[in-house]
Amino acid sequence: MDLQYTNPGPTTTTSTVADDDAVPTNTTETSNPNTQTYRRGRGRPRKIGIHTEEPNNNIVASPERRASRFTDHNGDCAITVSVSGDTRHAAVVGEAPPRWENVVKVVPSMDAVVKVFCVHTEPNFSLPWQRKRQYSSSSSGFIIGGRRVLTNAHSVEHHTQVKLKKRGSDTKYLATVLAIGTECDIALLTVSDDEFWEGVSPVEFGDLPALQDAVTVVGYPIGGDTISVTSGVVSRIEILSYVHGSTELLGLQIDAAINSGNSGGPAFSDKGKCVGIAFQSLKHEDVENIGYVIPTPVIMHFIQDYGKNGEYTGFPVLGVEWQKMENPDLRMSMCMGPDQKGVRIRRIEPTAPESQVLKPSDVILSFDGVNIANDGTVPFRHGERIGFSYLVSQKYTGDHARVKVLRNSEILEFNIKLATHKRLIPAHIKGRPPSYYIIAGFVFTAVSVPYLRSEYGKDYEFRCSGQTIGQTFTCNGTICRRTTCCYIPGLFLDFFQFGSILLV
Repeated sequence: MDLQYTNPGPTTTTSTVADDDAVPTNTTETSNPNTQTYRRGRGRPRKIGIHTEEPNNNIVASPERRASRFTDHNGDCAITVSVSGDTRHAAVVGEAPPRWENVVKVVPSMDAVVKVFCVHTEPNFSLPWQRKRQYSSSSSGFIIGGRRVLTNAHSVEHHTQVKLKKRGSDTKYLATVLAIGTECDIALLTVSDDEFWEGVSPVEFGDLPALQDAVTVVGYPIGGDTISVTSGVVSRIEILSYVHGSTELLGLQIDAAINSGNSGGPAFSDKGKCVGIAFQSLKHEDVENIGYVIPTPVIMHFIQDYGKNGEYTGFPVLGVEWQKMENPDLRMSMCMGPDQKGVRIRRIEPTAPESQVLKPSDVILSFDGVNIANDGTVPFRHGERIGFSYLVSQKYTGDHARVKVLRNSEILEFNIKLATHKRLIPAHIKGRPPSYYIIAGFVFTAVSVPYLRSEYGKDYEFRCSGQTIGQTFTCNGTICRRTTCCYIPGLFLDFFQFGSILLV
């Protein structure tokens, strides 16, 4: 790095030589013969006193001195000195200084990121009238407009008490849970204390990022008590499996580190906008730094759903199982033309409203006017495709959609009213305690995935006995939609109906 400081004069001509020590140079011609110019070579630049004939013109001690430093990729810099309104430029080594608007990175509002403290009390499915021991957890969240806070649903699941603490504060504020979206793993909180909202600007949301866009994850993970910042890039955008909600929604994959405690923290873009919420990561011996973020389309769907209905109503789905039609022989067997594409319905959920109009072996050609490819994808953005379930998830509960199908070489179009998926054996109980019924010494409880996981562990699908109900029940040839599926441990009976409870 070569820097040269020159005394102001009427006319100055400078030549640069690379030496190791500061030496006077004789190649400088000035109108003042007593003036010498000093220059440093390698090493850290050192300010050299400049001797002038006017002792009052002290540059170092002058309060009017202003220096602006621009650093390029090679570390070379230029120093601009202003003395009494006269601006001089030192010798510049390297390229011209870049403009500030091109190099300055917007710092996200980290003061809006809070730490969430929650006390959980999980239900006891073996003894449904009791609860398990309390335990505590900590996670992250961030403040949005309307005096609200966003975090993950699993961070406040089965909550007894929720408190929030701002950055740089020693006070924990009691929070109220407004809504919990189990499917999308988002929860909405608020704080009644006005002091909590003082001096904090809410986080602003940005657009869906593109691949290789930089992201910064902010939160309070394990390993310390203060705020933590990790950075990475967007490496994948596709339909992901949300573990907590047992659903598939749009998600972002990033390579920034997401650890326990980061859940609920925001992911910022390089423009300082929030582009997602950290919620899960992939832990495997063959992978490194794979984290997942809930993108803004899913977040805005949750917020707008709550604002429109006053509660969370969920994401609608098509209650069908489908298969790809990439095999030409399979398409021929379904009487599909050479210009027709779509997916074949293998099975329809009996509790889904689509079961009234759709049938197995129907080929779904389009959804809401968007053609579906043989692999089940639809155009997403320029050069990208995504699963057509993304189109369904963009709808709200109660909305209508036009579905075009091919049935027996005939094209049919149905106007279907979308609703949330109501499974015979629900994947979650939405934070409520399990219902139970006691009669003649027997305890009946509703079958659910949390119950099976509690009784048989994670491998409940293989360890659970055949006494558990896993098939469709019919009453007089129609689906019993308002009945509850129950299970009696160690007891096997024929199917019969008791009130509104189906017993086995």
